Amino acid sequence: MTERFAGVRAAFEDNLARGEDVGASFCVTVGGETVVDLWGGFADGERTRPWGEDTIVGVYSTTKTMTALTALLVADRGELDFAAPVARYWPEFAAGGKEAVTVAHLMSHSAGLCGWQEPITRHDLYDWEKATALLAAQEPSWKPGTASGYHAMTQGYLVGEVVRRITGKSLGTVFREEIAEPLGADFHIGLPAAEDHRVADLIAPPGPAPMGGEGSTALQVNVATNPELEVGVTRTRQWRAAEIPAVGGIGNARAVARIHAILANGGTAQGRRFLSEAGCRRALEPQTEGVDLILGVPIRFGLGFALNSGFLPNPNSLYWGGYGGSLAVIDMDAHTTIAYAMNKMSGTTTGDLRAFGLAMAFWAVAQS
Repeated sequence: MTERFAGVRAAFEDNLARGEDVGASFCVTVGGETVVDLWGGFADGERTRPWGEDTIVGVYSTTKTMTALTALLVADRGELDFAAPVARYWPEFAAGGKEAVTVAHLMSHSAGLCGWQEPITRHDLYDWEKATALLAAQEPSWKPGTASGYHAMTQGYLVGEVVRRITGKSLGTVFREEIAEPLGADFHIGLPAAEDHRVADLIAPPGPAPMGGEGSTALQVNVATNPELEVGVTRTRQWRAAEIPAVGGIGNARAVARIHAILANGGTAQGRRFLSEAGCRRALEPQTEGVDLILGVPIRFGLGFALNSGFLPNPNSLYWGGYGGSLAVIDMDAHTTIAYAMNKMSGTTTGDLRAFGLAMAFWAVAQS
């Protein structure tokens, strides 16, 4: 990292010194080149394992950005039409009055399938066939396309099953073979047991869960509690091995920034073309806008990502974050990616001030 971005390093170190972070990583690429790559602290709450260069950690819903990129890749090859009914690829999905639900509805959290209506356990999340069959059978909870309602757990199964029906491979496999491995990017949707020793322990946030408490709607309670999930489950081999493409990804900031350099740079990364520029820019196509029925805040969704609503420097920017604080930002105008991953969780579902503080320290220099 050049001295130009010394202020970013200082902010990162300050987070660790003040205990805002226990262990974390932060990375920025510009024009496909890495300009900031920071890591430090400890991989466990007891502070016995240093957070190293190759430490990886669960990033919860930042995983959705990888799922979206995989779907964009399949679409760019002409195999997937976002405007097509899901049932074209997954005939059983037409049940429950969902004949007209499109793949774009899945990508923008507007399909009305934000949770399972049948009670399920966390072990059902490891059963791909059961998880997807239940979603295929149920009716939407609202008219698809009229509003977003964050598909916190279900989106990965929905988009993943469409990808599986088209390619004959699981979404995690397509992602690994066609994106992560060619880039040498250390991000996994389904982690091999041999990599367990590198995974940092997520440290649960204090206080109540961010969704499902007093005053919540029935839909919010369903998303938050069906199934019940404790942060500790992320330390189990079952969870890490399973492909849970909405929340189960494990990686670090370097991997997230390196992968999304594809989108930030018109489809090319490390001298290789992954998507056409038009295929990348499809992510910017607005799908829904308004107060999300689950998150309860105003959001503009494109195809798989939230769109800039004015708080990012440039208009053609995408972002999403994960429960606890991880974040991915893709600025297509500045050809920049910003990523943050940590183990000390805050009670947020879509990124927090630690990540934005580091991003602001970068922008202060980049725009000067």
